[in-house]
Amino acid sequence: MNYPIKLLTFLFVSVFFVGGCALQKNEKVEVGLLLHALDRERWEKDRDFLEEKVSELGGTVIVKIAENNADTQLKQAKELLANGVDVLVVVPVDQFAAASIVEEAHKNDIKVISYDRLIKNCKLDYYVSTDNVEIGDLQASYLTQIKPTGNYALIGGALNDNNSQLLYLGQRNVLQPLVERGDINIIYNEFTNDWSEEEGYANAKKLLNGNQNVDAIISANDAIARGVIRALEEKDKEGVLVAGMDADLPNLQLIVAGKQTCTIYKPYEKMAAATAELAVKLAKSGEHENTFQTVSNGAKLVPTVFFNGMIVNKENLKLTVISEGYQTEEEVYK
Repeated sequence: MNYPIKLLTFLFVSVFFVGGCALQKNEKVEVGLLLHALDRERWEKDRDFLEEKVSELGGTVIVKIAENNADTQLKQAKELLANGVDVLVVVPVDQFAAASIVEEAHKNDIKVISYDRLIKNCKLDYYVSTDNVEIGDLQASYLTQIKPTGNYALIGGALNDNNSQLLYLGQRNVLQPLVERGDINIIYNEFTNDWSEEEGYANAKKLLNGNQNVDAIISANDAIARGVIRALEEKDKEGVLVAGMDADLPNLQLIVAGKQTCTIYKPYEKMAAATAELAVKLAKSGEHENTFQTVSNGAKLVPTVFFNGMIVNKENLKLTVISEGYQTEEEVYK
């Protein structure tokens, strides 16, 4: 699968949106949160942070879980809209299918915020996420600093998630010059069906059964990385560098144990806070005035709020996820 190596330039524009009917001052804001699933530790934290922040702003969150079924998620969106929610926040099951959710919301004069996964090919209102191209860059840059030559494997995220392609772009931005110099060989490069440990395990088994020597494996997230590490342990492969993303507690413990090299921490609480503030302002006034970064979703330049991820390794655990309050020192070093 071929993707352009250079990231599309992000534009900066001043955006002023007006739409929908403003709430009366005494009305309570209802935010509909459509989650693809609670299949990872991080999504539970995102949900909890968002509920807490909206509550602090005087609103409530109604949560629907789609269990990774796009049809179910569309049905849940229609239910929330019929029940009169004031704004939708969506973590899409499928980047393309979720365009129907945006269309349904707009029929009801309701705005949609896409959270950490971009909804493609529709008139999406807002997008809040981390810069996933930068995160892919961080993963590859960190491993190539440790191992500037050798055999690399890339095990990507789910094909139905736009973030998978963005991570890949960032990784290849770093790796391609080294490949062209002959310093690095990419011996395995596959996307997965979902961001799961089993997918990581199956892909790593396929890689290792090929009897190729591998020096580093960049996993799209920590669940995939756990599967990779399980496969490496079964083959008694030591010293292979493994990168992940999400700062899941089991993976932080694997970093402490020396089995995973690094992960990426996304500032989930800050992302949730920005989303809550945006959602409540839109619900109360029907408008939001700000200067936004924009990113193309194939149909429009979507006003976007981006946050930066950070590398987490054995040396900086206390200065990152622990000092941020995302995980406790007791649990990480358990």
